[in-house]
Amino acid sequence: MKAIRVSEYGGPSVLKLEEVSTPVVGPNRVLVRNHAAGVNPVDTYLRSNTDNRGPKLPYTPGSDAAGMVEAVGPGVTTVKAGDRVYIGGTSTGAYAELCVCEPTDVHPLPANVSFAQGAAVNAPYATAYHALFHRAHGEAGETVLVHGASGGVGIGTIQLARTRGLTVIGTAGTDRGRRIVLEQGAHHVLDHTAPGYLEELPRLTGGRGPDIILEMLANVNLQKDLGVIALRGRIVVIGNRGNTEINARLAMNKNAAILGMALFHATPVQLAGIHGALVEGLRNGTLRPVIGHELPLAQAARAHEVVMEAGHTGKVVLIP
Repeated sequence: MKAIRVSEYGGPSVLKLEEVSTPVVGPNRVLVRNHAAGVNPVDTYLRSNTDNRGPKLPYTPGSDAAGMVEAVGPGVTTVKAGDRVYIGGTSTGAYAELCVCEPTDVHPLPANVSFAQGAAVNAPYATAYHALFHRAHGEAGETVLVHGASGGVGIGTIQLARTRGLTVIGTAGTDRGRRIVLEQGAHHVLDHTAPGYLEELPRLTGGRGPDIILEMLANVNLQKDLGVIALRGRIVVIGNRGNTEINARLAMNKNAAILGMALFHATPVQLAGIHGALVEGLRNGTLRPVIGHELPLAQAARAHEVVMEAGHTGKVVLIP
């Protein structure tokens, strides 16, 4: 089968399309034929060995995909060959025609959702859910500011927040991005490239500031977030690309919390609840993944470049 392989850490050029052996499905494992694979920022960090967390070389990148169950091993009862599924984890890598998964990482893909959309579900929507409801404990009637709302996690946050009755303020850096943010259900949108854009928040929140801020670029925005967050507000750091300096007194004065999050720290019980909610949202149409770019598997290097470009919108997926 064809798969992307990484034999050395580095830039996008280390992603190579190769012929590899078809994986064998063993006991309590599921073999999935991928129709689309999702590209996530974490894939780029692992490829470049950021923080020395790169996988053992060589490896096939990717954890998210969608397709059809090809075969199941002995002991698997939750899915069967021919089922439409999206996946949120694989031991053999998602940038490939086939991959092997544990049954708990395989989830039903409703018929009204395309495979490309299915590949955009796991990391973006599960991250948004975990950040908004498990870490920030968002509730109906509160206001959430999504800093960088036109990407996959931001769009997922908008849709999930609307299902729970939160008011959503999103930011984006391009006209197209701001249009998408509004189309996906945000009540208000701000241009985060405009000087003084956060000065609009008192008017939009009745002078309180947002109760929750989901932050995709903390090294740029965290100090500003502390200045605008509401009393007893919560800032959840989802993305960061460097060091930052903050005045901690702002957190003291607001009795505010700065919360880190990483999806891989979610408990099995939390993950089961997340995916149950996501499948239901996909089925009833309240969750609608937006695809920004579809590229052939051979263009994985370009896909990684797009993911790291400022202002990219929607989800990037590879088509095997």
